[in-house]
Amino acid sequence: MAFTPATPNTNVRSILGAQADALLNYESKTIGKSHLHLPGPDFVDRVFAQTDRSPVVLRNMQTLLNTGRLAGTGYVSILPVDQGIEHSAGASFAPNPEYFDPENIVKLAIEGGCNAVASTLGVLASVSRAYAHKIPFLVKFNHNEILTYPNTFRQTYFGSIRQCYEMGAVAVGATIYFGSDTSREEIAYVSDMFEEAHNLGMVTVLWCYTRSSGFKVKNADGTSTDYHASADLSGQANHLGATIKADIIKQKLPVNNGGYAALNAGGSSYGKWDKRVYTNLCGSDETGKGGHPIDLCRYQVLNNYMGRVPLINSGGESKGAGDLAEAVATAVINKRAGGMGLISGRKAFQKPMKEGAALLHAIQDVYLDKSITVA
Repeated sequence: MAFTPATPNTNVRSILGAQADALLNYESKTIGKSHLHLPGPDFVDRVFAQTDRSPVVLRNMQTLLNTGRLAGTGYVSILPVDQGIEHSAGASFAPNPEYFDPENIVKLAIEGGCNAVASTLGVLASVSRAYAHKIPFLVKFNHNEILTYPNTFRQTYFGSIRQCYEMGAVAVGATIYFGSDTSREEIAYVSDMFEEAHNLGMVTVLWCYTRSSGFKVKNADGTSTDYHASADLSGQANHLGATIKADIIKQKLPVNNGGYAALNAGGSSYGKWDKRVYTNLCGSDETGKGGHPIDLCRYQVLNNYMGRVPLINSGGESKGAGDLAEAVATAVINKRAGGMGLISGRKAFQKPMKEGAALLHAIQDVYLDKSITVA
């Protein structure tokens, strides 16, 4: 089915301001784009259909790609609102209490032109008969609830794959905290649940997050550096996610590099690493310092089987006035690195619906703008 692409109406260069040249004109010197399996209108036929996924999974992946303003481009824009559990409902929805009502979450996704809406089993089940046929549902079946005292960081599943299927979902999602002391348990049950989801024809999406107090490393000067979103550690998390047959991987945008190097300093030993990860593959120095944001993100794509498993980056928390510029910059980095799109929630739903929809449209305009190409 051919689609007429939506018309972008966002001046990306103006929004990026001083960052524009560095992000829009950069050409990667690491792994060239010709080696990547890039998003495009034919992604399902060209890449996804080569897998062992059933025709029903292929159809549901195509349904995701054929919905919203980005329909027919091969890119996705997804609204995730699972923060009612992950960050508590009060803290998440206090800026905009109308989103305590699940219907408004789905309405924002539709008004915002999204490919899908991602939320909890309860949220989407409460409105499934009204909306499951209008926008693809991505049901997140596990969460880290933070009512347990003291707070602990552990994913627990809240529902079954059968429940997701019966409400009409086309996709399911989960988080694994790679690096945590419960990660192997999470890997095991998420892998089993992904197998069941594939058997029922649903697409699988994995939030590949790292989690360990050890990933915050003390420096010689007494300060500390947080490597949870380093390119090397998050890239390896992605590779583990691809291994359990995630169809799409959600990852935080890299903010630094050198996690393995830092964790192997001072006589300690952790994991396996190679300096060429930093130099050849990320454009950093031998300790992981430096590297262009697009190259750091591209290393995540490499770990996704060179893009055979698409990468979507998260939009991050809402910080107020700078949200639009930050969201657009993240979209540019993801697209130019070879990613498939953005999954952005708090920057959208913690604003009035009209403003949230406009921010989602601005993100989508990056992917609709043909002048913004893969670096």
